[in-house]
Formats: sequence, C-alpha cells, structure tokens
Amino acid sequence: MNVADKFVKILEEDGIEDIFGIPGEQIMPLYKALSNSKINHILTRHEQAAAHAADGYARSSGKIGVCIATASPGALNFTMALGTAFKDNVAILVITGDNELRYRGTDQFQSLPQVEIFKHITRASYNPLNGTEAMYVLRAAIYELKTMPKGPIHINLSKDVLLSEEFQDFDLCYLCEDDLSKIGDAQELIDNSKRPLFILGAGAISQKDNIERIAQKYQIPVTTTFHAKGIISESDDLNLGLVGIRSTPRAKYAFENADCIIALGIKASERTLPEIPGNLIHVNINKDVLVGNYPIHGKVEDFLLEISFKKADWLDEILKIDNTIEIEGLDDDLAPQAAIKRILNKFDDNIIVSDAGSHTTWTTLLKKSLKPRQLLFSGGLAPMGYGVPAAIGANVATGERIIVINGDGDFQMNLQELATIKENNLDVIVFILNNCEYGIIRQWQEEFYGMEPFQVKLQNPDFVKLASSYSIDAVRVDNICDLEYLLESDLHGPLVVEVVVRSENIPLPEK
Repeated sequence: MNVADKFVKILEEDGIEDIFGIPGEQIMPLYKALSNSKINHILTRHEQAAAHAADGYARSSGKIGVCIATASPGALNFTMALGTAFKDNVAILVITGDNELRYRGTDQFQSLPQVEIFKHITRASYNPLNGTEAMYVLRAAIYELKTMPKGPIHINLSKDVLLSEEFQDFDLCYLCEDDLSKIGDAQELIDNSKRPLFILGAGAISQKDNIERIAQKYQIPVTTTFHAKGIISESDDLNLGLVGIRSTPRAKYAFENADCIIALGIKASERTLPEIPGNLIHVNINKDVLVGNYPIHGKVEDFLLEISFKKADWLDEILKIDNTIEIEGLDDDLAPQAAIKRILNKFDDNIIVSDAGSHTTWTTLLKKSLKPRQLLFSGGLAPMGYGVPAAIGANVATGERIIVINGDGDFQMNLQELATIKENNLDVIVFILNNCEYGIIRQWQEEFYGMEPFQVKLQNPDFVKLASSYSIDAVRVDNICDLEYLLESDLHGPLVVEVVVRSENIPLPEK
C-alpha cells in the first residue's frame, strides 16, 4: 500500500462519499487509488467548477466538500472558487498534485509555489514532505473541517510522496483552545437586558433546534445574515428578517433599539454590521473574526450550554412595525423581479442557487426560507459563474431538485458544466434571465460615474440551442404569461429555461 492508497482509505473511513475534480499527471497516483474505492468521483469540465461544486455540496448539506486537481494548470484554476469559500467560511478539503519534491523551487515544467499561492485563500495550506506528514495533515484537516469549519484546507501532494510506501499512521489528538473568559461579562449583560436580540449566522445552523427552543421559550426576536436565512422559519413572527445592508424594517428597528445583541456564528462583515455596537456579544469558533466588547472564542453549542436567558418583553412592540419591503414591477411583463417572484413561488421549498449580479438582489429580497440551507450564493466574494457548478454539488449532496437562478453573463462563465449535469442526469433546473447585458455594472456606470453604458452589452448565443447541443431539454419564454404556464408543469432537470427580461435597475441599499 502506498500513500495514495492509504489517503483514499482514510477518506472512506471518515465518511467522504463524493469528490469533484479532473485528473492529471501529478495527481494520477491518487486517481488510481480512487478508481478502486467506493468514493463517487464527479468529473467536471473545469477545475473552478469542481471547487464551486464542492462549495455547493458543503453549504447545502453541512458535510465536507472535496475537490481535487493536478499541478499548477489544474490547481490554479481552483483559486476563484477557493476565494469564494474562504470568504464565506465553507468547509472544503482541497487536494492538489505537484511535481516531485526535488523540483521544488525550480523552473521545472508546470512548477509553481502552489502552497504560497493557496495560503492566502485557505485556512491552512499544507505541503507534506513525506508519507507520515501526509497522513498527519489529512487527519488534522478532516478533524478541523468537521469540528471547526472555518473555511477550505489545502493539502499539496508531490507525486513521489503519493507513490511512497514508507509512512506511519496514528490516532490524532487535536484540541481546540477556546477562550470563554468573557462568559461572565456576557451573562451579566444578558441578565440586565430587557431588549435582547439574536443575530444568527451560518455558524449557528448546527444549533438550529437549540436556538429555536430558546427563542420561542424566552420570546427573543431573531435576525439573520444572508447565509443563515431559515434557521428559524421566515414565516415565524420571531424571525424579523435580514439585518445589515438589506435589513427589513423590523430588523433595523430591533438592531437600533436592542440593549443586548447576541451574535452567533456571524462573520460581522460590513454587510451585516455597518457599525459595531458596544452591547454586542460575538460568538465564533474563528477568533480572527471576533469583534466588540464581549468576544467569545468557541462553539455556539458550548456558549448556549453556559448561558442562561430570561423572558424578553418587546416582541409585540417590534411586530407593530410594517415589515413589508416595497418592490416595484412584480407584475410587469419582462421585469426580472416579476420572473424571479414566480420562480420562487413555484419552488418555495426547494434549494435555490443564485449566481452573482442584479438577479441575486431580487432573489435574496424575495426568497422566504422555511429552513436553513435553502438559499446558496457566493456572498463575500461574489464571483460570476458560481450558480451552475454549486447546484451540481448541492444535488449530489442532497439528491433534491435544485433550482439555479442566474443571468446571461454569469451563466456563460461556467456553461460547460451542462455536460456534467447531463452526464450524471442531475435534477438541476437552470433559469437564465437574459437581458443581454451586465446589468449591475451598467447601473454603476450610469449612477456613480455618469457614464454612458460601456462594454456591458452582450451578443449572446441561442441558449436553447446551446443546451440542446448538450442533449438537455430547453425552452425560451419571453413574457410572464408563458412563464406562468410553464411553471404549472411538474418540472425536473436536467432542464434549461431561458427567460427573456428587460434591463432593470436594482434597489440600492440606504446609506
């Protein structure tokens, strides 16, 4: 047994069922081991798509996503997708091949300092120099991704290390050094509060049941970040909606008037907290993102076990506020928001994957999540091309029908993954909102720079014929009535629906 064989065996033992990637020369020993394993390998058509698929796999299921590529030409195609996962703290195991150790630091064909490049877009980037180190870093990476999911972890494996038969394996003892020193101060703040408020982030999803029980019992209102929508159903009065730049009226009022804000598993970016309040209790397993006067470095679960709550008495006051967000054009023919509203109404209980662009604004404003992990999008970095490959990962992880809402521009960033969808017969429906432009860039040009539209118009292909060339069913609609008629059917993927829409500005957040 060589290192590659043992590596794959460890992945199997730790419950890894699916891997996304593309083979190549330097990673070939690992692929030989994979070919004899029970792990399902999904061949994508681009490495960026493989990493986005691993991202969608992890976000939709809470399991570890895994992607694999060969040396530099393959590995570097991961960078955009890993930057996305890094910004959003998505748990991905990233495996890359490399030239033999003796060529490190040389100008050998396909050699580049991969670890140096990846360390800026991963939580850790390892470069094991022998088989024993490879075993250690793999076990350490899996442990951390399962227990402290802060983002991608990269392991770079030289071909000679993979082929080596000299290694030792061992049980890993790994301790997380929490800092709960501010628990007492946080408890005092909660005890003295009359207007407490929860802000929930993606790091709180695993504690959904506990948080819902506490919020219900003590009538503590809840707001969420984009990635935590649905931890408490958005049909529940306790859930005030999004906080931050897209804040609902109730969430905005609660944030401004709370005397104790308990932020669980949020990253505290400027999109969520435009300012850091003095009464903020911030709990996160990633100490690097902690802010405020009451930072708690540890798991949300441990914090909830240590803290006691009391009955709040201001929910009725908050519920008097009209929480309606007025969106114009919801019944206008060819308006993108009108199309998105009808798509979301049809697929209200499905996982929705949005890409980057103006359509994401409409989708996040209109989507009501009844449970967590129902809305996936590339939030913190927001690259175009996320939607289709992330939907592939989500379908592989969950087996559920996945709905993609993207624009004509971002669809073309990774359209080759239609082949992956067809080859694996995935239940993925892709809605392409076609306005023949990079709409949000045009809006910036006009509103912020006083420009005429420049280099934003798109000469698009025939998307129906394009999908058909991949042997995928496709249809085009150019009015709301036809879209409504189509949506009356029991639709399943693989399917591409082109929706012709007009150019439309998005509502910009209040400053």
